[in-house]
Amino acid sequence: MLDNIPTSGEPSVTSQVGGIMNDAQELFRQQLALFKAEFRDDMRKTREAVFSLAVGVGVAFFGVLLLLFALVYLLGLTSGLALWASFAIIGGISLAIGLARMYVGKKRFESFHPLSDQSAQALRENVQWITNRK
Repeated sequence: MLDNIPTSGEPSVTSQVGGIMNDAQELFRQQLALFKAEFRDDMRKTREAVFSLAVGVGVAFFGVLLLLFALVYLLGLTSGLALWASFAIIGGISLAIGLARMYVGKKRFESFHPLSDQSAQALRENVQWITNRK
């Protein structure tokens, strides 16, 4: 006959410890998946912010270039104020658009943190707990 059949309905200590270890490993896998998803989302936000900054810098550069052309025409022409004034107006508008885009990109960078502090801390705690289980 079999002598090691449990007679009570309670699980053994070994099976309880095994269940806890399985739960801890599953929790670790879930937190790692959450960490990866947050990281991907942060990288997407970073790409959007970099694009916005790049567009802003490009347009601002174009605006500065036009303002410099306007200065050249201003100094070179004694009459015909309309030519340099039109360059200055277009250059000023381009510069204003570029600065606005750079401001939006900067605010996007400030609106998020590349790594979520809570997720990273929870992941560290779980790794520490799993590695110190002797």
